[in-house]
Parts: sequence; C-alpha cells; structure tokens
Amino acid sequence: MRRMHLDAASRASSAVEAAETMVGLHATTPSTVYLSAWARVDGLTRADIDTALYDDRTLVKHLAMRRTLFAFPRDVLAEAIGALGPRISASERTNMLRDLRRSPDVDDPEGWIEAAREAVLTELAGGESLTSTELRSRLPALDGSITFGEGKSWAGKSHFGPRVLNMLDASGDIVRGPNRFDWHLSRPAWTSMKVWLGETPDAPSVHDGHRALIERWLRTYGPGTEADLVWWLGSTKTAVRAALADLGTVEVDLDGGDLHGGGVGHVLPDDLPGDHGNGDDEDCEPQAVLLPELDPTTMGFKERGFYLGDHRPQIFDSVGNGGQTAWWDGRIVGGWYRRDDNSIAIHPLEPLPAAARRKLDARAEELAAWLGDTSMKIGYAAPYMRQR
Repeated sequence: MRRMHLDAASRASSAVEAAETMVGLHATTPSTVYLSAWARVDGLTRADIDTALYDDRTLVKHLAMRRTLFAFPRDVLAEAIGALGPRISASERTNMLRDLRRSPDVDDPEGWIEAAREAVLTELAGGESLTSTELRSRLPALDGSITFGEGKSWAGKSHFGPRVLNMLDASGDIVRGPNRFDWHLSRPAWTSMKVWLGETPDAPSVHDGHRALIERWLRTYGPGTEADLVWWLGSTKTAVRAALADLGTVEVDLDGGDLHGGGVGHVLPDDLPGDHGNGDDEDCEPQAVLLPELDPTTMGFKERGFYLGDHRPQIFDSVGNGGQTAWWDGRIVGGWYRRDDNSIAIHPLEPLPAAARRKLDARAEELAAWLGDTSMKIGYAAPYMRQR
C-alpha cells in the first residue's frame, strides 16, 4: 500500500507521479484515470489532471498492455511503445486482414490497410485533431466495413476505420489528443504523436522495453510471479524470462497464507526484504481505500488471492474486469456505489470492524464531495452491483 501511494503517509505529489509509480493508470473507462489519481494524491483537482493530459501533455493515453488503454508519463510511454507496440500493432493488422479477406467489397486487403494507414498519417501530419467519425468522413480510404451475424438477432456491421486507428496508436504513430466530451466521458480527437508531444518518443527495443517495464513493475508491485508479469504485460514467457534474467532478479518463496497462493516470486536484487532502512518493510497502519473500476492495484496481478480472498465472483466480471473496490488493511473487503442523491455507499462483502466501517464511510464522504453532482457512467459494473 505504501509503494502504491495508498498509505496516507506516502501519497504521490501529482497525477504524473502516481502514473509513473503504477506504470500507467487504466484509461479504458475515462473516469478511472481521475479516480485512481484522486486515491493517491492529496488535494488533487480534476483540472490538475486535465492539465497533465491536454495542456502539459505529461500524461498520454496509449494502447498498451493486454491491448488496454492506459495513461502514461512520457518516459513510460516510450518504453511501452518499444516493448509492446510491435506485437499489438501486428496483431491489429493480422485481425483486420482476416476480416478484410471475408469482405466482398475489398479486393486487396493488404493494399487497403496500407492505403488507409498512409491516408490517416498524411491527414494528421499538419497537427489537426479529428475524431474517428471526422476522419472517416474526410478519408474514403477508411470507408470499409464487414457485416456479421446475418439473419441473427446480434447481426451488425463492423467498421475498419477505428481498427486502423488502434493499429497506428499501438505503433506510436498517432495518439488520442483532445477529448471532445467531459472528463468522465470519451470522444477523443486523434492527432499525430509527434505533433502532440513536440517530439517522437524514443522507444527502446522490444527486449529493453520489457526490461524497463518489468523493473518498474517489480519496484512497485513486487514480489511477483512470472505468471503475473506475462499476464500483466500481455506478452510471452520468452520475453519475460529474458528480461528477468537481464535484471538479475532474485527468486523468493511466496508463502501460501499471504502472497499469491504460494510459488516462486521475483524481486529486484536491490529490493530484498530488510535492504531499505526506509520503512518499506514495516507494516502500514490499516488504511481505508476506495478505488475505481480497473484500478491498477486491483488489476496489477494475475495471482490475486492475497488481496482478493474469496471475493473474486463479486468483484470481477466474466472476462476479468475488476469493478469499484473498497479496501481495508491491504485487502479488498467490499465495493462502493453512488446513491441517487450522489452520496456514496459502501457495499461490504464480509463483516468489517467498526474502525474499518467508520474510516471507509469517511473516505466515501470525501469522494462524494470531490465528484459533486457529476453523473458518472460505470463502464464495468462489478457483479455485487446487482445485489444492492
């Protein structure tokens, strides 16, 4: 909790520092960036985060780990592009090719992708920011689609234009720039990465990018298992093992009672227990923490038993998205939701001590005041939400 800025005595100084420590803040649901930062930075305002995202551009949204959208500081952005960009952009291209070959309207799938790619890069090279819809209206090269489920109740049409944009995002060529909607909603306008940042990110090699991201992850989340890292990165065992070897990590036993259900974990060689003398190895005072859906602490591990206990069916949906969580003393003990009057209620999943309930309720009042009367849409509702 201390390393993740969730201990009241170890808050981050800014949203950028919080994102740096957490190796990115999840951004699939727009509000998550704001609420994850709020949980870790005292006195933070929504305007502070807007400034980092859209004025200073010290936080940048990018498609990275597990093909998920994150908000990264610039140095972590470059590492993510280097480590994962080639794999994700190639996967996007392969999936488009598969579907384009099924379309009767496209004679040359590979040529179509290249023409669409060049059209987007040319259109955005001058620095203009355009939504996906605006790009499709301007660029006939993006006007491709495929129908699916003909004759079924779930039939529909899938447009290829947004998939081209995701491919170019993953490779670091374009970026989600200004948001045309309010902070808790999303309608990004795409622009050139080089123009938006004023520079081209200095992306490392795939191996060096893995090494850098894994070092950051272990510094904050460690100890962790190989399975944790492969899952978190959305990468391969080969790439993770090579990075771990290069880092010279030390293998440690994870006791089944507290950490990951047992097995072998990895720590950095300068991060062994007892090496610090800075209080990192000391127990924190129990903390009341409210985290949003897809928060990086909730989503940071594959092996989650040590902080999730028996609550997985109530917190995670069927495809593995974690909902809004309430924490006490380093564990998930429930969730939270907004009432009709915009106050926040705690939804316990187990009996709580009086001190835990009191402090969680106090934190809920702070969050309700921060949100005000904003009507927020939940992207991934936890299963417990159906029980309230």
